[in-house]
Amino acid sequence: MAGPEPDGRLMEHPEIGVQSQRPPQGQGERPDPEESPKKRLDRELIELLNEVRVALPGAQVLFAFLLVLPFQQRFERLDDGQVAVYYAALICAAIAIVLLIAPTAAHRIRWRQHDKEALLRLSTKTGIAATVFLACGMTASVYLITDVLYGEPATAVVAAGLGAAFAWFWFGLPLLRRLRDRR
Repeated sequence: MAGPEPDGRLMEHPEIGVQSQRPPQGQGERPDPEESPKKRLDRELIELLNEVRVALPGAQVLFAFLLVLPFQQRFERLDDGQVAVYYAALICAAIAIVLLIAPTAAHRIRWRQHDKEALLRLSTKTGIAATVFLACGMTASVYLITDVLYGEPATAVVAAGLGAAFAWFWFGLPLLRRLRDRR
């Protein structure tokens, strides 16, 4: 559990059984008047880099797994539908990696152009899109593995459950929180 804010308040998330730090009243995502615009951009860029450091290795491991799969003996036994699911998973993982690395390339190209705000906006969009493709790639991979191991109906149940978990935890909860914060 995260430690409390300096004022000691914690925010509870009963829907997932977690407590997190609650910003002091009125500070939420609003700029801190004590923080300069440059410091805010620097802080937000560091936060973004930390988020990418969490997501990128997972996407790379998934992609590496998918790259070696066709060279396994059992791959030849896949039917056309399973090969299509495999290929969709591979392409989703590759797109996720492209989107996760895009801010790095943009930063290098725009180096010392004082364009951090635009970089952060681009990075937010590519990061969200990357998580969508990563969720799709992981769900397709689990679908394929479950189909090979157990067949239907387990495949549909497991893939639907995993897809729902990604949708809820990666997108639903943050969007719900955003809606609550607007009130």
